[in-house]
Amino acid sequence: MRFLVKDNYLFPQKGSDSLPISQISTIPQPCINSNFPYNPDLQLLLTGKQLLLDDLPFPLEEIQHHYENGYITYRKGIEYIKNYPVCCRCGNKAENWFASFPCSRCGEVCIYCRKCLMMGRISACTPLIGWNGPTLEHHLPERILEWNGQLSQGQQAASNRVVEAVGNMTELLVWAVCGAGKTEVLFAGIEAALAACKRVCIATPRTDVVLELTPRLKAAFPGITVASLYGGSEDRHLYAPLTIATTHQLLRFYHAFDTVILDEVDAFPYTVEESLQYAAVQARKRDSAMIYLTATPNEKWQRECRTGKRAFTTIPARFHRHPLPVPHFTWCGNWQKQLKKDKLPANVIHWVKERLQNRKQALLFFPHIALMEKALPILRTFAPDIEAVHAEDPNRKEKVQKMRNKTIPLLLTTTILERGVTFPNIDVAVVGAEDDIFTESALVQIAGRAGRSKDFPDGVVTFFHYGKTEAMCKARKQIITMNQEGVKRGLIDL
Repeated sequence: MRFLVKDNYLFPQKGSDSLPISQISTIPQPCINSNFPYNPDLQLLLTGKQLLLDDLPFPLEEIQHHYENGYITYRKGIEYIKNYPVCCRCGNKAENWFASFPCSRCGEVCIYCRKCLMMGRISACTPLIGWNGPTLEHHLPERILEWNGQLSQGQQAASNRVVEAVGNMTELLVWAVCGAGKTEVLFAGIEAALAACKRVCIATPRTDVVLELTPRLKAAFPGITVASLYGGSEDRHLYAPLTIATTHQLLRFYHAFDTVILDEVDAFPYTVEESLQYAAVQARKRDSAMIYLTATPNEKWQRECRTGKRAFTTIPARFHRHPLPVPHFTWCGNWQKQLKKDKLPANVIHWVKERLQNRKQALLFFPHIALMEKALPILRTFAPDIEAVHAEDPNRKEKVQKMRNKTIPLLLTTTILERGVTFPNIDVAVVGAEDDIFTESALVQIAGRAGRSKDFPDGVVTFFHYGKTEAMCKARKQIITMNQEGVKRGLIDL
């Protein structure tokens, strides 16, 4: 749309003397008129957000009236820096992610960002609309946290550091082994933030983690409104002191949260999408706390931890005080060549048969779908109820549930199950651990599927390979180092 700047105000107006918002050098912001009867529904919808006109169920006249009285802000959707476009919502600067179209709103050929198109089209004439009025008050119950569990010694130490970071508005990395109980470590920090009337967001790259965390957080904080945000979520317009969201949903927020907790910071797609990293920063208030959670920080972060450049705390042991299963490396020859002949290496077959005979459930990871599907009929000759699952599988949830119900003895999988799932008593193997897709992080996460339950704290982890890789060696070293630290700190029983 086009605007006219007059008397230090911005007015929506068509005509030759008006401009698309991206061409206006400075956008004036009127002072707040404290006598203006602002709409509380607009306040609820816009607080901490950056939305498009199409997202707002209010007429432009009402929005403009609030702007003129200082309660609403207009920001450029796309800004030009040295004649190059930058998307102000997702931070995209790559020219190949911009395109043009004949725009009916401004009457020009308008550039738009394709990077965040799924959140609604943002173009050179699109204003991002936010709230500038009074902040919403949080009505807190007498008791905020209703969780009666007991933290382990390692969890308690990390929990204390989280509370400290929340109070001091600083950043902290919580480096906790798979199965350490990271969610419970957050409870005291979230309680401290809410008690101080601060707004908290837990963000994670994957929808299934949001769906898993939501009931747990609602049970722990029953008197607090919790918004659960993911694609298609009914809570999209719900204002809440505690928000659980996918990192994609953070693109709608702007300077919203006093505390952002970023779970699985090493997970796809967050690690490869700069727009999601940009969104996480934009969603924070200028003075805020940022808590990062991961079992597998990247090499750069590990180096920063070792050199004192990054504040961190570790939970090197699981709550049941048993060591992490250390992967065994087993050479299996040119397994792909054998697979082309409808065969699998003898030691892989022996591993599978042993689990079937002992009625021990297992996960068998493959680097690619086609290879996994080639192996499935071979293994089904030993047990017809063996299944395979991957990201695009329409029956993915049902198969995972069958595994939980113990109706599947062995589940073949891609890296889709490297994290976010827990089966109480399983062994784990990787076929083709030398493949590039099995990074250090992926292999640590895969090994972390075994031995998670206090009733079954031991599990066998085997990496079948056609040549050891640096990632394999680093993954095993990281697991051994965590076990050594756990013993040293008295968190593991020998």
